Amino acid sequence: MEYKMLMITPRCVTFEIMDKEADYHTKQYDIYVNGQRIFCSDKTIESIYDLKPDTDYAICLIRGEEQSSVEFVHTPQETVVLNVKAYGAAGDGGKNDTAALQAAILSCPPGGRVIVPAGIYCFTHLFLKSNLTLELREGAVLSGIPDRELFPVLPGNGTEEEGEQGFCPGLWEGKGRDSYASLLTGISVENVVICGRGIIDGNAAFDNWWNLEQFKEGPARPRMLYLYLCKNITVEGVTFRNSPSWNLHPCYSRQIRFLNVKILSSDHSPNTDGIDPESCVNVEIAGVYFSVGDDCIAIKSSKTGEGGRKLSPSENIEIHHCLMEKGHGGVTIGSETTSGVKNISVRNCFLLNTDRGLRVKTRRGRGRDSYVTDILFERVRMDGVRTPFVINCFYYCGEEGKTEYVRTKECLPADERTPRVGVIRIRHVECLNCHVAALYFYGLPESKIESVDMYDVHITYAKDAEPGIAAMMADCKKCARKGVFVRNASRVSLKDVTIEGNEGETVDLDEVDNWSWTVNSD
Repeated sequence: MEYKMLMITPRCVTFEIMDKEADYHTKQYDIYVNGQRIFCSDKTIESIYDLKPDTDYAICLIRGEEQSSVEFVHTPQETVVLNVKAYGAAGDGGKNDTAALQAAILSCPPGGRVIVPAGIYCFTHLFLKSNLTLELREGAVLSGIPDRELFPVLPGNGTEEEGEQGFCPGLWEGKGRDSYASLLTGISVENVVICGRGIIDGNAAFDNWWNLEQFKEGPARPRMLYLYLCKNITVEGVTFRNSPSWNLHPCYSRQIRFLNVKILSSDHSPNTDGIDPESCVNVEIAGVYFSVGDDCIAIKSSKTGEGGRKLSPSENIEIHHCLMEKGHGGVTIGSETTSGVKNISVRNCFLLNTDRGLRVKTRRGRGRDSYVTDILFERVRMDGVRTPFVINCFYYCGEEGKTEYVRTKECLPADERTPRVGVIRIRHVECLNCHVAALYFYGLPESKIESVDMYDVHITYAKDAEPGIAAMMADCKKCARKGVFVRNASRVSLKDVTIEGNEGETVDLDEVDNWSWTVNSD
């Protein structure tokens, strides 16, 4: 039984069980620190808290007769510890503690830690600073006050000096738009850790932030955590719930990690995506539990390069050992992909009752730099996912998506507005109890899907499969138990792929240049 350290801070460590067969959960094991049993867990990615800085620890995991090697850990030093209650925070669930919480953060010197002890701290918004650890202890709740009059606005018009990149902190769905500051906002900060067993509750509901009629004009809704132009940020352990809109949104940032967190929203809450990396590089999403009202993970790269910024793709994103429940898509790419998305790895995850599993959505107008490629989806389990695999190059949401230019299936001239879908690999995946279609790929006739390789994939349908729409595109009709549907692809290869229980034709192809489906007779 082996494991590796993912994060070591002065007060906690996070590790990963090295088990190729495990996803979010693994077989139960005991955790020993300095020879003493601390607790047991069945999570593949787990954290140990209440450590002391600048201290040696011997950590060992035991499962029955199995025992890991002993990992010797020395926790780093920290300069100072600041308790928000010393700054006047009441934590009584009544007083507005925003000023006291912000004062503690601004007072913290580099290498210090701000702690939020048990209690309910009402607040609106906080701005982060560099070289800081913010710890929410067990029983601590940062409780959002859903009063827009108390929120500042991040401008979406951008600024730009000659020879410099533009600065546009207000962004929504890949375009510059005035936006209310998020509950936690980081702008050009680095070396920040947000950790602990506490909760951040946005207190959003349909009578406040989720009432979309109130946001047709004016600033966009806040997010729970917004990171703009940030570097080396880690979020660990914290539970996020009831977000006004997207939960965690790193944008034009790099070296970002989300470890062992929970993200919870109502099934029908609008736009409550879990984690949306946008034009980000080197992102790790590991051991995260999602139950949200929209896509669990949505990887984006802007619509038009707003605010004068240079095009910046999302690349080098690793997603592993996550549990994605409900929501529109498990792992979604797009639809904002103007700068491209590449080198994405999804492994050892479990998807439960999401509408779609792996979901690519793009459309005409995203541009020639909108290249989605090098996507790997492996060792994934799905149960109750309505359509496990979708590539949709006619995504119709928004006013632009309703135009004849986007929706027509006729072959149009390929030009600077034409997006591309490149290489996608899917292997070692089990999909049980799907409903609508096994896989639904619809490329552009003028820019075909380049290559999809599927290996060792097993798909079955629910006994009571419900009809639904496989892809959000014009003229996509409801269906149930549909098999393989592919339009406009250069190459699709299925090897050792089995589909059991579909109705009608198993394979429905048109304009697929190179097609193969082989099953190992052994």
